[in-house]
Amino acid sequence: MDPLTRGCFLLSYVNDGTLVVQSKSLFDNCEALKRAYGVIFELFKKFGLALEHDKSEVFHFDRSHSKDNPPVDLGYAPYTRATPLKPKLYWRYLGFYFDRKLTFTEHVRYYSTKALSTALSTVKVMKMLGSSTQGLRPVQKRVLYCACVLPIVTYGFHLWYFAAARCKGALHHLSTMQRSAALWITGAFRTSPTGGVEALAGLPPINLLLRRLSEQADYWFATLTPTHPVRAFLSRFNCGTIAPHPSLSIQTMSEPEIFRTSGTLFESDTNVLALTETLLMMNPLSRPGVRLMDRFADQ
Repeated sequence: MDPLTRGCFLLSYVNDGTLVVQSKSLFDNCEALKRAYGVIFELFKKFGLALEHDKSEVFHFDRSHSKDNPPVDLGYAPYTRATPLKPKLYWRYLGFYFDRKLTFTEHVRYYSTKALSTALSTVKVMKMLGSSTQGLRPVQKRVLYCACVLPIVTYGFHLWYFAAARCKGALHHLSTMQRSAALWITGAFRTSPTGGVEALAGLPPINLLLRRLSEQADYWFATLTPTHPVRAFLSRFNCGTIAPHPSLSIQTMSEPEIFRTSGTLFESDTNVLALTETLLMMNPLSRPGVRLMDRFADQ
């Protein structure tokens, strides 16, 4: 086996594939990508399939401070010929935006801008149905913000928000977005203090909101069934009855690796152990007709 392509692996689903390569330098990465792509190209060619370069994307994850972003020469291909593939600054995958340093600043900036602009454009359309004296009340604006904006801006927050994460830039983007929303809800002056406007609009600070959502995620972990696939990545205390993942489970990591690694999965795996309440999805007391409001609805 070629030593350069030894660390390569392919993730594929239907007509979408992701080729992952890891090495000590970008130059070695580009060479390994070129050789691995050639192997896959010839394999597809035997099945009568063709890979087009213009539908391919390349992205480098680099921990160094270097700004080098070399292209990858994938060789000759039908329709596109020998065109070097230039890497992108941001990579969109399953709705998430990745940058080279995995700061997720671009992800937060994109969704905060998209959510607020969508909400404000929706409100402008609603105002067309009434006059200037019959616009939306602050309560209705707050409901619109909580229902339409917050779910979008907090999409994927588990990737970048956890205890050891450096997310000041992302929190600043979200705080700026929420300040604009609070000014719109209350109709306050632009020079009003952020904390006062948020309190007047009934909106918790964005860091407290994310902390509450993280705690909810911990309870979701506790209510997973024993055979849920996510439990394959957890430690032996929370894995249930499912077999651990052979390479990505916390159980297969050494103590130094666990000490150096941080993330939402590690945080939730630890926090679930501190829960003292037993959470059962199909608890007999949770069935309809047992609750107090079900029995005495008229009182």
